[in-house]
Amino acid sequence: MNKIILKEAWQGVANCNQCSIRNSVLFAGLTESDFAQIHKPINQFQIKAGDKIYSVGDEASCMFTLRSGLVKLIQYLPDGTQKIVRLLRTSDVIGLEAILHPTYKHDAIALRDTEICRYPGRDAKQLSKTNPALHHELMARWERALNESDLWATEFSTGTSKQRIARLLLMLSKEQSTDVCGFFSREDAGAILGLTTETASRTIAEFKRQGIVIENEPNEFSCNIRQLNKIAYA
Repeated sequence: MNKIILKEAWQGVANCNQCSIRNSVLFAGLTESDFAQIHKPINQFQIKAGDKIYSVGDEASCMFTLRSGLVKLIQYLPDGTQKIVRLLRTSDVIGLEAILHPTYKHDAIALRDTEICRYPGRDAKQLSKTNPALHHELMARWERALNESDLWATEFSTGTSKQRIARLLLMLSKEQSTDVCGFFSREDAGAILGLTTETASRTIAEFKRQGIVIENEPNEFSCNIRQLNKIAYA
């Protein structure tokens, strides 16, 4: 963990003003005087794959921006099984509940080594009252989260196992703007798509046999985008 004081955050070691993803993160529209209203230190964390950022029911005191990596949000069903309801990627905000709700609604767990910035939700909430640009961006983030929830309900919860796996691979490839995509465990894939681990493993193995995907290294695939599109939307 690296604790960043306000002066460092704007001008010093962390240099938020020159952050490589600054134009896409929540505070992109803030001026230095706006930024000065966030009184508490900003913390940067390196999160290892498998580490938990927060748990369902924890006090929603902070929000987080992903600088890099991949995070899954998990919801638990009444029978105790888990469902991955969203994947969060670079520049996404985790923990928007801190604006409106007292507790987090999901478990947030890193799927890959991840770097995050943490900032107090209370301060962001106060700033949203005095800065229309930030308030607008917060609402845009809520809308984006809702749109992604709709996408998951339609793309990843309907169709055959082959269609669901193909759609997931296409989404991951699109995010990286290449035909190479990083994947994750078959258990996680099943939890995203509403499939058993065995079905997810069997489908990926079939795609590999057919040459639709080539595993360059564990959980990294080169994808035949044309073939995946044909399967996904047949």
